[in-house]
Parts: sequence; C-alpha cells; structure tokens
Amino acid sequence: MSVDLSISFAGIRFENPFTLAASPCTDSAEMVSRAFEAGWAGAVMKTTSVEEEVVELCYPMMAGLDFDDKKVVGLENIDLISERHIDLVEQDVRELKANYPTKIVGASIMGARKEHWQTLVRRLEAAGVDFIECSFSCPHGMPERGMGSTIGQDPELTERTARWVREAATRVPVVIKVTPLVADLPAIARAVVRSGAHAVCAINTVKSLIGVDLDTFVPYPNVGGKSTYGGYSGAAIKPIALRCVAEVAKAVNIPIAATGGITTWRDAAEFLLVGATNLQICTAVMKHGFRVIDDLIDGLSIYLEEKGLSGVEELVGRALPNIVDHSELSRSYRPVSEINLETCIKCDVCYISCRDGGHQAISLDENRLPRVDEEKCVGCGMCATVCPVWDCVRLVPR
Repeated sequence: MSVDLSISFAGIRFENPFTLAASPCTDSAEMVSRAFEAGWAGAVMKTTSVEEEVVELCYPMMAGLDFDDKKVVGLENIDLISERHIDLVEQDVRELKANYPTKIVGASIMGARKEHWQTLVRRLEAAGVDFIECSFSCPHGMPERGMGSTIGQDPELTERTARWVREAATRVPVVIKVTPLVADLPAIARAVVRSGAHAVCAINTVKSLIGVDLDTFVPYPNVGGKSTYGGYSGAAIKPIALRCVAEVAKAVNIPIAATGGITTWRDAAEFLLVGATNLQICTAVMKHGFRVIDDLIDGLSIYLEEKGLSGVEELVGRALPNIVDHSELSRSYRPVSEINLETCIKCDVCYISCRDGGHQAISLDENRLPRVDEEKCVGCGMCATVCPVWDCVRLVPR
C-alpha cells in the first residue's frame, strides 16, 4: 500500500509536510538547493530586511544543553536576522523557483515600520516567492529595536502589523509566526485572523539563559566576556510547541505551520495530530544535516501504512477532541502499576521514585525485585515514566 504524503497548507500543495524553517539552514540558494535535492518539500528563507536595516552579528552565537551524556538536547542561539538583505534574497528566490518549480519557497521578513514590511512583500512577490512569513516572534536582539516578539506579544500590534502585510500581498498567502512568550496565545491567533492573514506558524524559539561558566562566571555563549539571553530550540521545547499548536488549532480555524522541537517522524505525526498541516524543522537539521528528511519520510510513511491510512491529511487534528480542560478529566479512572519482573534489571529506580516522590507503593523483595502494593498505588505513572526498560512498567486498569 502506498501512502500520499502531499498536503495542502494555506492553499499551497506541498509534496510532503516537511519544510526547512527560516534559519541558518536557509540563508542562501545554494544551501536550499541541496535540501531540495535531498527531498525537502519547501523552505523558508532566513528572515530578511530592507537594505537600510543594519544587521551586526556576534560570535560565538550558539550554545548547547547537554544532559545525561547526550549532546545538544536543547540549543540556544543569539543569532539575529540574516545579514543578507532583500536584494540578495530576491535573487535566491528567482534562482530557486527557476531550478525547482515544484518546490515551495517561502520568505521570512521583518520590518521596522509599515513601509519596510510592505516593500519587502512587494519585492518578494515580484521575485516569485510562494508565501510570505512574518516574524513577530524572535525573542532576542530584535525586540530591543521594537521588532520580533515585541509585536507578537501584543494582540493590537499583531493585528495592525499583519494587516499591513496582508494589504501589500496581492498574490501569495501571508503566514504570521507567533511567539510562545505570551499568557494567552489564542488571543494572538484571533488577532491574526482579524488581520486577514492566511495562516499561523507556531512557535519561534523560547527566550532563555542556557548556562553559566562556573570558572569565569560568564553565561554561554561567551562573547568576549559577556553574554545575553537567547532563543532556545531543539527537542527540549517540543512539549511547549505541541501545546501552542493545539491551543491555536482549538481557538481558530486557520492553517497552522508547526515548528519547535520536531526531530523524528514520531514528533511529526504528533504535530499533525494536533492540527498542523506544515512542519518546519531547523535544529535537527543543524545537528544532523539535510538527510534527516529520509528518516522523516520513511518513518511517517510506514506509520501511515500500519495505521491503514492512505494519506497524511487523514492525521490532521485527530487528537484535538481528546484534549480537554483539566476539570473535564475523569476522577474515577484509577489505573495501577504493573511490573514485568522478567525484564526488570533491578536498577531500583521505580522503587526510589515511588518511595521519595510518590506514594510508597513499591517495595523490594528478598531478590531486590520490585513489588507493587495495589492498595497504596494510585496510578500516578511516575514509576513507568522513570523505568529505563521499555514496557517493563505499565499502567493497567484495575
């Protein structure tokens, strides 16, 4: 059985849901060309600006969070928008559309005032871009100039600025990239809808301070003895992005591009299930290269086949009815922990976590095997969560 991975987003047909997010991965036509050759359906060129906008980058600009011997479970950057202004991005768009007419080329823009936003839109439309993405969401650097997340944190600024862009766009859809750094993201999404923009992209990076050098007392990345807050991305922010996409999907009826922590085909499927129809990826590519597309496509295709689904669009939004307010959750459902003693490796982790962080429902027998006291077990799930052996500890109905 073959499956159809093509999907429509904001009226545009993509050959598969996978698009390179606006990032260092898309800062030139040469890089995007290699990505298209590898199998990516689309790319959003790194955020550009008018020629008069001064962009001065600082180096180093990256720092990773390592945890439990795993490198870069999260990545912080203090990068800004591209140093390549609209004149060069126009050339990139023309080249890419000429060489790859079936691939989708988006362009991310940022402006300091109305004329900048509208000039960028008109020039990119003339160059042949397929859609415009507006960054109302960069959490570092640009907000100091009144741009980036300064706009996306305010519904009125979001609606006003998005309307400027929408007025200038006569041929292509407008996508507004929103920030997770707000208390009420659905209110921002509703502002996007009122502006007339065509779609939302959620989320951008999360403002962060990734760590401090214990010898020099300077946070990372160290730029000549000083540092600053950055944008946090990668697998670590997937739960935040997944929540944001679900909240937007339940609040407004508008296409959603998801970005934030998508690393594997399983992540991709989860974002589709909560309502996304386009999947943008950056950090996984920066770490593993454009060829991650092979695993994403193969994994998603096999999953669809196993589920008996003919196309990726059949996944979109299917998890949303199962997300409810906390007050609507059952109070009578109380599963119990069940431990497979044949696969237990006697690490004691379930026993320790239940003893010091749970309900003291697990004890160790004379052979140091864990035993569950079903009277004490409330089915909190901590033991199953921390067990290092897959499916050794499960929650089952009583």
